[in-house]
Amino acid sequence: MIRIVAIDHVVLRVHDLESTLAFYRDVLGCTEERRQEAIGLYQLRAGSSLIDLVPIDGKLGRLGGAGPGWEGHNMDHLCLSVADYDEAAIVAHLKAHGVRVGDIGSRYGAQGEGPSIYCYDPQGNMVELKGPPV
Repeated sequence: MIRIVAIDHVVLRVHDLESTLAFYRDVLGCTEERRQEAIGLYQLRAGSSLIDLVPIDGKLGRLGGAGPGWEGHNMDHLCLSVADYDEAAIVAHLKAHGVRVGDIGSRYGAQGEGPSIYCYDPQGNMVELKGPPV
């Protein structure tokens, strides 16, 4: 039997590597862990997981066909658990960085029902920032 313990990594295909790196690094606080420029793979540490960015014009990116756009995406959304969740501070931080903020509400996640904020990365991918269960 297979027993899943966590999400190891998520791979996002992107049109604009630099703005997407800046979003995950500078806005969300991920750290760049590894670059494999020869194959077009940029890996960011997000807690115990990785977010991999693959430019669509790179070696790996070309394997996936047409890239994501405003009308179609590679996934519905990515959810990141946030320590010390402070909704007002998070929203202010996102807006100060020009990030489009979406719906804010209570949603069910891996740890239970709790607060969350939807926002969008520069490629139009929806990112959910999830607080602890209440």
